Amino acid sequence: MHRRLIAPGALAASLLLAIPASAASYTPGAPGIGDPYYPAYGNGGYDVSHYDLRLTYQPRTDELEGTATLLATTTQDLSRFDLDFLLDVSEVRVNGAKAAFSTSGEHELEITPAKPLAKGTSVTVVVRYSGVPSTKSAYGFSTWHRTPDGAVAADEPESAWWWYPSNDHPLDKATYDVSVAVPDGTQAISNGTLQSSSSRLGWTRYNWRSNKPQATYLTTLAVGKFDITTGTSDGGVPVVNAYSKDLGDNDGAARASVERTGELVDWLSGYFGPYPFSSAGGYVPNTTTGYALETQTRVYYSPRQFANGSNTSVVVHELAHQWYGDDVSLKGWKDIWINEGFARYAQWLWSEHEGEGTTRELADYTYASHPADDAFWTVAPGDPGAENQFDTAVYDRGALAVQALRDEVGDDAFFAVLKGWPKEHAYGNASVDDFRTFAERVSGRSLTPLFDTWLFQPSKPGAQAARGTGLTKSAVTDGSSVARPRSWKKIAATDSVHSGTAGGR
Repeated sequence: MHRRLIAPGALAASLLLAIPASAASYTPGAPGIGDPYYPAYGNGGYDVSHYDLRLTYQPRTDELEGTATLLATTTQDLSRFDLDFLLDVSEVRVNGAKAAFSTSGEHELEITPAKPLAKGTSVTVVVRYSGVPSTKSAYGFSTWHRTPDGAVAADEPESAWWWYPSNDHPLDKATYDVSVAVPDGTQAISNGTLQSSSSRLGWTRYNWRSNKPQATYLTTLAVGKFDITTGTSDGGVPVVNAYSKDLGDNDGAARASVERTGELVDWLSGYFGPYPFSSAGGYVPNTTTGYALETQTRVYYSPRQFANGSNTSVVVHELAHQWYGDDVSLKGWKDIWINEGFARYAQWLWSEHEGEGTTRELADYTYASHPADDAFWTVAPGDPGAENQFDTAVYDRGALAVQALRDEVGDDAFFAVLKGWPKEHAYGNASVDDFRTFAERVSGRSLTPLFDTWLFQPSKPGAQAARGTGLTKSAVTDGSSVARPRSWKKIAATDSVHSGTAGGR
């Protein structure tokens, strides 16, 4: 054997390499993920890959008990980290060991593991908790909606805090297993596919799985007495829909709209590419809210969406989000145009398909119906500000910007962009700037001036810009002569799609 001689200095150096970094190098994860619209939302220092939620819920008393298991990876040397949560926590374990915990701010659960966590460490966090979600609020509001026979968690930009601990920002997407026990005769609806259900001692447990990355605000829970329908679209997509049994006069119109989900998924696939998830569908609980929300694979609809009769346009809007917003999620909440502008434009395409107004006619009417001094034009869809995140302008001016893009690059490039974007960023996150870059690559054109004019300037695009992107002469010079498309009323009825959500207050 050859024995290597080590000089004293080299020995000291090798010993230092064997000693873990000092505790001083470990710092707390940030209490926010860095979104300027919502600085306290999400957290820094780790990335979640999977949530396993095992819950028991009593509709009569609104009592929720749960154990949440989070699988994550640290992105820095962590001494402490936060989760976003409101209910009462009884125990936290990190990698099997009990961890200290406390609360701070409006919704922060601060967790201090028994040992610091080095960057790149795989972490299993178990949180045991209970509470009455309807008694909790943050920033003066609640996103937990009680119904006569249960409750619903569905809201934007936040809803998770009321029923499970999370890193609550779209940047940190994860897969989910959601298992919920409820009294016999009551159902629990969530995202993805129903893996199994079983009954024991007066309780039925439903096990749902979402096997593709999903943002926290797109994760939903609905407990109540539902009529559940199932089927498969012509394109092979499994469809699960659910309707509260006490919808009253809105029941027929809701079913006449939502039951067309499979047909509409297949139709949208022609524009956006293959449907990206394991199932599709929607649910209509007996709530008093006025909005719909694109909760991934299982869209939430308020009964009020169907108070004036069936409305397939709102179903098209929410299903379009499955590609634009759910599959490809925003990087920051300022990028909301990618979600709402394209979901609104999908409604314009549906209007044309139904013979109720072409996209050109809808663009003309949108431009002409808002004079230059209308506050509508002061909202910049490309970065509207948190207070205007769900303003009508983000939808309508946002769709007008999409039409301007189509006119600029031509149909071949435009529809290649529509279909290519969800494929380019599948199951990830992207910004408005990322979209512009992608559209430039596909079209071979510089689009910065166009995007600046239609998305970022707080003023009505002038006649030259308008005519340059295809708006008709009558729309530009004499707005009063532009006829209102027949679909406008149905499309306008969805202006309140997110009105009343926390982010829209």
